[in-house]
Amino acid sequence: MLEIVILSVIILLICLILLCVNFIFKKNGKFPNTHVGGNPALRKKGIKCAQTQDFEAGVQLNLFDRMQKEA
Repeated sequence: MLEIVILSVIILLICLILLCVNFIFKKNGKFPNTHVGGNPALRKKGIKCAQTQDFEAGVQLNLFDRMQKEA
């Protein structure tokens, strides 16, 4: 039982190190921006993340409409 746990921890550590190779060994390495807003092609098409779309929809409503929506 202990051998399986140790083996599992070793495998997880190896996987973690392999996932971070680019981040660790580059001089100014950083994780890639996978957010929808960080993709230039999607921005060009006008596609935004759901949170941004919700915020913009809420800002465009006037006070009367927002009060009606909350009630």
